[in-house]
Amino acid sequence: MRSKLKFIFLPFLLLLAILYYLTDPFNQHHVGKQLVIGRSQDAISLDPAITTDSDSFKVTVNLFENLVKYAPGNSDIMPSLAESWKVSEDGLTWTFKIRKGVQFHNGDPLTADSIVFNFERWMKQDNPYHTGQFSYWLYNFEGFPGIVKSVTALSDYSVEIVLKDSYAPFLSVLATPAFGISSPNAIMTYNETYYQHPVGTGPFKLKEWLPGELVALDRNEQYWGTKSKVDRVVFKVIPSADDRLNALESGEIHMADHLTTDDLIQLKNKEGIKLYRRPFYNVGYLALNNQKEPLNHPEVRKAIQHLIDKDKLVSEVFYGLERKADSFLPPLLWGHHESLVHYEYSPEKAASLLKASGVHLPIKLKLWVMDTPRPYMSKPIEVAEFIKKSLEVSDIEVDVSVIKWETYIQSIKSGNHQMALIGWNGDTLDPDNFLYTFLSSENTTPEMASNYAFYKNDEVDFLLKQAREITDKDFRKSLYRELQEIVQEDAPSIPLIHTMPAIAARSEVKGYLPNWAGEEVLSSVDIETP
Repeated sequence: MRSKLKFIFLPFLLLLAILYYLTDPFNQHHVGKQLVIGRSQDAISLDPAITTDSDSFKVTVNLFENLVKYAPGNSDIMPSLAESWKVSEDGLTWTFKIRKGVQFHNGDPLTADSIVFNFERWMKQDNPYHTGQFSYWLYNFEGFPGIVKSVTALSDYSVEIVLKDSYAPFLSVLATPAFGISSPNAIMTYNETYYQHPVGTGPFKLKEWLPGELVALDRNEQYWGTKSKVDRVVFKVIPSADDRLNALESGEIHMADHLTTDDLIQLKNKEGIKLYRRPFYNVGYLALNNQKEPLNHPEVRKAIQHLIDKDKLVSEVFYGLERKADSFLPPLLWGHHESLVHYEYSPEKAASLLKASGVHLPIKLKLWVMDTPRPYMSKPIEVAEFIKKSLEVSDIEVDVSVIKWETYIQSIKSGNHQMALIGWNGDTLDPDNFLYTFLSSENTTPEMASNYAFYKNDEVDFLLKQAREITDKDFRKSLYRELQEIVQEDAPSIPLIHTMPAIAARSEVKGYLPNWAGEEVLSSVDIETP
């Protein structure tokens, strides 16, 4: 009888164990400490070289490391995979000493050849592993191969990079997430699907990616540096803001990202919840396609500027919690022109400009808007409706189209829009990161554009190029101020707001430090257990 009960009871226990496992999708009871972050959107790609969106970079910065990195909280450049470096007097030849004893997640050693392989993949369009859009290389290095002349392994742990022109932001650019170093063997194995199978040297490695649901990262036990305090990090997709906040309060997740100003008000003074706000280091703006009628008329673009009351936008849509933008450069960044003559709110001036343009009224325009909050614009649909209502007073009819974020960026890169709400989170502490990205005619290539206004001005191009090649910071600052005055007059697009993106965490989360760029390496974060 006892053996018969045992025969019946054991399969029952096994069934219970299977059910328990299936109802524990994150394996919370099997991996030790686990940090779960709720957010509205999933990553698009886990290959940093072909990535442009912040939700992807928030994952990849934990998987990959660069030659150099920013010091926490300031603009100093620190060693990372490169232990040290030196540059020639003319600023053209850079020599990096590569750190020894570093392994990729697949066990391959990091060598100088690994660095050369990555650069050749990024910079050469005829490279067999140059599959996808290497937008950040294009934006920063002026094409393929652009201003990089050669990348050579001088020894097993020494790399020489020779530039065609001096490039002041060079180290800053190499510190951006897009230039994380990948395993050559992993790239050769997966190539077109490498974005799903990332292999870096960082403190975490990919456990699994269930698109639209979650990305799970496990601690890299062979990491060369200080190992992560948690065993696993899970980026969980929770599209609904209400569901995300409920999950935070119930303890289902430890942190909630993509907070709107409404969320901030709801969470303010909530017991057991701490709010973190990053600095004003971004810009949300209205891109006006200068190649499309009637936005190819400067008077029409200026009229739209005069019709948008930015003070009212900030107070009514964002409850005064964000800051209006009158320039593409955030105020905290050196080179910001604080004395620019701004476009005041004036329907009367707008009417006069529209009359001078010769364009017949009513004007009909299409405005594209993403369907989900972004760090630089937490309430995009409300902003779109505000703009629509603002332009109606001057007989400008706006048709708002809401587009899913998964396809939004690629849609506006194509240049098919008339107007589109978009923005930029700073990657480097250099004005070039904003101004060259938005304004250079080099960045108007259809399907790869970052100049979403498709704006072209030879004088602006000259100043952008000059400011890149000069290392004197004061001189560069004067060039950027002159450039901003020209752009203000041309009005290619309309800066709207600078935001302080927020993230909320439960009180048991310790060691989290918000990064000015919005993408944090989470290895120092811990979870305090009762």
